[in-house]
Amino acid sequence: MLGFDGVTKRFGQVTALDGCTFAARPGRLTGFLGPNGAGKTTAMRAVFGLVELDAGTVRWRGMPVSARERARFAYMPEERGLYPRMRLGLATRAADRLDALSHGNQQRVQLIAALVGDPDLLVLDEPFAGLDPIAMDAMGALLSEVAARGATVLFSSHQLDLVEGLCQDVVIIEHGRIVLAGELAELRAKVPQRSVAIRYRGPAPDWSQLPSVTVVAATDGQARLRAGPDTDLAAVLAAVQDRADIISFAYQPPTLSELFREAVAA
Repeated sequence: MLGFDGVTKRFGQVTALDGCTFAARPGRLTGFLGPNGAGKTTAMRAVFGLVELDAGTVRWRGMPVSARERARFAYMPEERGLYPRMRLGLATRAADRLDALSHGNQQRVQLIAALVGDPDLLVLDEPFAGLDPIAMDAMGALLSEVAARGATVLFSSHQLDLVEGLCQDVVIIEHGRIVLAGELAELRAKVPQRSVAIRYRGPAPDWSQLPSVTVVAATDGQARLRAGPDTDLAAVLAAVQDRADIISFAYQPPTLSELFREAVAA
């Protein structure tokens, strides 16, 4: 298990990491989320000793990380660290130089390089950036396979829907502080509010007239409403039925995007 214990890092007057404490567990995918400049990349570099900490400790299996442990770690940075004039075997592209490969294939090459040593810990900074949907699916399947073999996988991403579908655990950082961390299913279940997802035919109702709900999002043919724990859903359903031809009406916990927005706004 990878653990951050009160990790702090300052760059002059800027505090990049402010007492960060969280864990990433083996055999699971952990999504590391936060706005630009929140401290994600600094935290990932700290795992590999690339930044000198001002306080706190990065631990592996309960002990401070040493060079011996780091030899079993792999890192895929957001910036591609490939030699552009090299030739590298990649199926039918074996004769191509790296600078002739697409962004997606360059991402694949970097991931292959990271996985060559069958690492115990895999850390990836925005591995899905710039990939098309097919490449995203392939990358996600591979990361899930790596975790299923027992490795600890921590990756950052701004694609929250993708993280929600892949990850068992999430860590959210804002201004260098961990604002939310844990198993995604548990974090969603703890929120007292629930969302009502509605699909309908015909013109949009006046959602503001519905009792005890707040509109989260509304587009043609669908809406997502937020309901408190004491909301009478039967009354909400009846009110919607009076205003629209309902296709589906589902009561759901908050999405990861909703958790994220609330966490970073707090």
